[in-house]
Amino acid sequence: MLEQAQVKQILQLDDSQRATYFFKEAAATNQLWILTDEHGCVMLNTEDEDCVPVWPNQEFAEAWATDEWQNCQPEAISLNKWFSRWSHGLADDELALVVFPSQNEQGLIYYPEELEQELKQQLNKKR
Repeated sequence: MLEQAQVKQILQLDDSQRATYFFKEAAATNQLWILTDEHGCVMLNTEDEDCVPVWPNQEFAEAWATDEWQNCQPEAISLNKWFSRWSHGLADDELALVVFPSQNEQGLIYYPEELEQELKQQLNKKR
């Protein structure tokens, strides 16, 4: 569990710094977080892409579940499950990912293969 001060500090980071934090944290905890509702995972739309937002910790996913997303629930996905199912499924559906969007910042866009590659590099550093 992150303390409120940590959450506040991390949310001050820019898109690139939050992405770096995301990859390190996801590798350390061996999971990432999405938001889901009765229709499946939450999607965001940019000008060019339909994206699935992902977060490094439950606290950040929960913090995002306001307004039109207030009925959404954070869901952890293990990296093994992500690699075996999600990366291919998202690529097949031509979906991108937005890494660690915060309320004020958009977050960086990654394609499924790029996200998987970054996560695996982080996991290798951990060993």
